[in-house]
Amino acid sequence: MLDIKFIRENPDKVKDGCRKKQVKIDIDRLLLLDGKRKVCLREIEDLRAKKKKIGREDIEKAKKVKVLIKKAEPELKKIEKEFNELMLLVPNIPLGGVPEGKDETENVVLREVGKKPKFDFKFKDYLEISEKLDLIDIKRAAKTSGSRFGFLKNEAVLLELALVNFVFKELRKENFTVLIPPIMIKPKMMQAMGYVERGGDEIYFIEKDKLYLIGTSEQAIGPMHSGEIFEEKEIPKRYAAFSPCFRREAGSYGKDTKGILRVHQFDKVEMFVFAQPEKAEKEHNLLLSLEERFMKALKIPYRVIQICTGDLGDPAAAKYDIEAWIPSENRYRETHSTSTCTDFQARRLNIRYKKKDGKLAFLHTLNGTGLAIGRTLIAIIENYQQKDGSIKVPEALQEYTGFKKIG
Repeated sequence: MLDIKFIRENPDKVKDGCRKKQVKIDIDRLLLLDGKRKVCLREIEDLRAKKKKIGREDIEKAKKVKVLIKKAEPELKKIEKEFNELMLLVPNIPLGGVPEGKDETENVVLREVGKKPKFDFKFKDYLEISEKLDLIDIKRAAKTSGSRFGFLKNEAVLLELALVNFVFKELRKENFTVLIPPIMIKPKMMQAMGYVERGGDEIYFIEKDKLYLIGTSEQAIGPMHSGEIFEEKEIPKRYAAFSPCFRREAGSYGKDTKGILRVHQFDKVEMFVFAQPEKAEKEHNLLLSLEERFMKALKIPYRVIQICTGDLGDPAAAKYDIEAWIPSENRYRETHSTSTCTDFQARRLNIRYKKKDGKLAFLHTLNGTGLAIGRTLIAIIENYQQKDGSIKVPEALQEYTGFKKIG
């Protein structure tokens, strides 16, 4: 959520930010309601002060004032309802260095890293390899759960656990607290993270229990400190969480429906940081550097993308993606992203810190993918496939798997 004071003082900047994000919202209507709300609040406060002043001296006058208060309160409630609904629809404003663009086609490639493999044999896609080696079973998963699910089996399971252990070990060196979070959260908390107003159709909601299934651990980590005040010495506060994640993938039918690339349930390691505003950019660069460190350690060719304004979600003010090279598709596919959300989420969650001068200020929140396990497995299987049909295990993972080769 943006600060209403910031919106009042910078209406054109907010309107332009909404335009850049391709979000249509009536900022003038919001400011009109804000003005009405202030007038109505003042009237009620004046009436309450008048009633208090009259006290028991004139019971009849006090009763008349009480009636006026009761008449004014429903109007204030009505104004505040519309005002709050509109405030929740205002997205975070892109930072100055974010390239302007309408959608993902206008994202900017910053760099390509690593050598793409050159095969001296007819290479296969990950599904053909993994089915032959009994690593992934999507046919039986379709039997038990429907489309967009898969069973990971045998060495693929051990490879996933190796990836998690490898990433957690690296992140603990950087003072990350490791977590396994709840995978269900309250509606109020999901809304506070900024994913319900737009993109809510992607989220699974359990109606009977009034709980959302998380689409990323970020959605559980942010709310764990809601309503809290950090001491400055406690921050930056860094977390890394491993969890299953759930997404409907609404609107993507017919697109990557086969296999485990775009599924309803997947496992992921997510990084999350609470930082002082002046240190947020440094933390964002750290998250990106860690993602690149993991890809370099695994020796998977990748590229770094700067996301344009029109491809940013509501909470993000700036974002980078990392895409891994997938030989069978002859293109890169997303495996990581990292975003800075300024104080957008912290303001909704009321998470602050005490500055050296004793004043309270909202923290900035940042998130980044440690590893999207399924997609990383795909990249490993395809880039490390051998002529005899086996798969080499990346050196960085061999101490965790206990084997150097699959098949």
